[in-house]
Amino acid sequence: MPFEVGTKDCTSLSDAELAEMADLCVDREPGFDIGFLSKQCEEWVLITLVREGQKLRGYSFSTLERIGGTPSLLIGLSTVDRTVKAEQALKLLLGDQYRRALLAFPDEDVLVGTRLGVAEAYQAFTGLVDVVPRPDHKASGEERAWGRRLAKRFGAEGRIDDRTFVLKGDGGTAGALDLGGPKVKEPDEGVAILFKGLSAKRGDRLVTFGWAMAEDLASGSLASGKAR
Repeated sequence: MPFEVGTKDCTSLSDAELAEMADLCVDREPGFDIGFLSKQCEEWVLITLVREGQKLRGYSFSTLERIGGTPSLLIGLSTVDRTVKAEQALKLLLGDQYRRALLAFPDEDVLVGTRLGVAEAYQAFTGLVDVVPRPDHKASGEERAWGRRLAKRFGAEGRIDDRTFVLKGDGGTAGALDLGGPKVKEPDEGVAILFKGLSAKRGDRLVTFGWAMAEDLASGSLASGKAR
């Protein structure tokens, strides 16, 4: 059965849709329940939903905005159903968000930022340029500053280690881009090290960002899930 993906304003989400979204991880991490998701409707502007027939397979809250003049796509939280098609669902979610970014910021490079809770989700940054953090890379002063800016935008100012980009949780539910499933690729050792020491119980996250280049957005290569 083919997938269908679409994006709309968060304010148009129905209670039934919120219940469907909560059901995707009702019995597992990251534990996005209906109460938490309802609050996210106030924090973010857009919601992207992907369905397979009538079945919800994934969703993503996001906002397109400028941070200090820089075009940015911020993903507040996202998760997919943990089926054999989890990676496909994530690519569709990201692809629709990239298309929106192209419309909002034509001919401009766009910073893509989010929080990650598991190493498998790092593959969401495939195709982006200058991803931070990344294995064997020492972040520059400007990259560290971006980490602090994003932590502030995510409502966690002062809780980020701007050398490791680990955002310390406060024990509550925290937004993240989540990915898992029986056929999801295992992260390589270098990527796994970036997540070493994160406490899921505390709600730790890895602030991660990269650049979607204008030419890649225009060509549709990111929307199709193709790497550079």
